[in-house]
Amino acid sequence: MRSPRLSALLAAFILSPVAAPAAPGAAEPHVGFMRLTAPDPAGPPIEVGVWYPTDTAESGPVGGMEALPVAAGAPVAGKGLPLVVMSHGNGGWFGGHYDTAAALVRKGFVVAALTHTGDNYRDQSRALDMAERPRQLSVLIGYMLDASPMHARIDASKVGAFGFSSGGFTVLAAAGGEPDLGKVPPHCRDWPAHYECRLLAGGTMPAGAATRPFVHDARIRAVVSAAPALGYTFTRDGLKDLTQPLQLWRAGDDEILPDPFHASAVKAALPAAPDYRVVPGARHFDFLAPCGPQAARQLPAPLCASAPGFDRAAFHADFNGQVATFFTTRLGVGER
Repeated sequence: MRSPRLSALLAAFILSPVAAPAAPGAAEPHVGFMRLTAPDPAGPPIEVGVWYPTDTAESGPVGGMEALPVAAGAPVAGKGLPLVVMSHGNGGWFGGHYDTAAALVRKGFVVAALTHTGDNYRDQSRALDMAERPRQLSVLIGYMLDASPMHARIDASKVGAFGFSSGGFTVLAAAGGEPDLGKVPPHCRDWPAHYECRLLAGGTMPAGAATRPFVHDARIRAVVSAAPALGYTFTRDGLKDLTQPLQLWRAGDDEILPDPFHASAVKAALPAAPDYRVVPGARHFDFLAPCGPQAARQLPAPLCASAPGFDRAAFHADFNGQVATFFTTRLGVGER
């Protein structure tokens, strides 16, 4: 999750205007990239960034993703490709986890990340409308499978979902979790300084947002949730239908979503034990892509600053590998 002030500053750093999964020992595919727009029947078009396997060599980075050379607009290579959709945190954008996306592409995945309408670095008008997020994620899945430029190359039976912070909440709900948002007001009476409580106190809840039903998408077959927000809104009954394989991450020193209210609460309520990872010394924003020199100059310090002695780049080398291995294994990538 991210404050409106940080979100406004982030705007200065955002974009300006396929081979089958590799066999052991085979060369990794190159990373292609397209910026697309997905029609949304219930709102304005959704901004989407898509990374995908290509045979075309990378030529350089695109704005806001300085550490990742891509082959922009190159042809997709391969067929029967698995798909991972990504949901960002409060006030974010589709490029917040571009290094994780690239790691998945190198294992043969198509990765599609949306910029959530009404909860992004430009616009926070619906940041408190949590039911909108899984609905939009489901719209993205439908677009990628049915209408995107690479839809014929994707295996609809192998779809995963990755989310961070508010996006971590989003993928849990989209995969079958039923949160009880009625738990938020009493929580905030007890913990008014918590991030979501300050956000609620400083904003207006859109009409009907607290009672709107959550969209669940059965096409999601595996889930990675990193530092999920509002974990305490998921009860045992609310998570009884979330039976897909789940990798759940918690930052050991999360200053935004403190333990035990979020990832730990989700873990305790799940019907089966997840693949649970706690990252000692990590802060909340350490799950975002490591900041290069340009990002460090332009983004607010909390987004780039790790605790003394914590190596975000080294952590991401392991994190990205663990996420890619989880999706590859749990979605049966390479199996026929």
